[in-house]
Amino acid sequence: MSAVQGPDGRWRCPWGMSAEDYVSYHDEEWGRPVRSVEGLYERLTLEAFQSGLSWLTILRKRPAFRTAFVGFDPERVAAFGPSDVERLLQDSGIVRNRAKIEAAIGNARVVAGLGGGFAELVWSFAQPARPRPATGADVPAQTPESVALSAALKKKGIRFFGPTTAYALMQAVGLVDDHLQGCFVPPAPR
Repeated sequence: MSAVQGPDGRWRCPWGMSAEDYVSYHDEEWGRPVRSVEGLYERLTLEAFQSGLSWLTILRKRPAFRTAFVGFDPERVAAFGPSDVERLLQDSGIVRNRAKIEAAIGNARVVAGLGGGFAELVWSFAQPARPRPATGADVPAQTPESVALSAALKKKGIRFFGPTTAYALMQAVGLVDDHLQGCFVPPAPR
């Protein structure tokens, strides 16, 4: 499906019209460059928690995730211990999956250890600018760059981060522009 016109007259990617939460996420955030370590750690964590679930579920739980993971400050999350894991498993505001919670904490330790090098590493996999896809069918689930990003981060110790999750992260943080042709969102400067 190609871009569709919303009630406000703006043309959007079809998924960005399916729920009000998606409209604001699509219009204001998705595909915009995120370069801060905290912002990238947040998106990496949320993408990992989304695996097997609806992104809408994650978006609606995002405020609770931000509270539970202390604003996605990797230094602070890296200090979480077993009592924090148990606390998070009792938090109904987030996805209560022990493996994903433990991975988020372990990933924070990796990210904190890399410091600003984490953002540099992630952004080193930005894809060259290319024409926007015409339809959703033209958007890949993964690319050679997402396979390479996944492998590079796994080598550093990042967990719950395969090539498809890596590509979703790349889309979310602006490493690739997958807004459809005709979508009103302007291409973001990289």
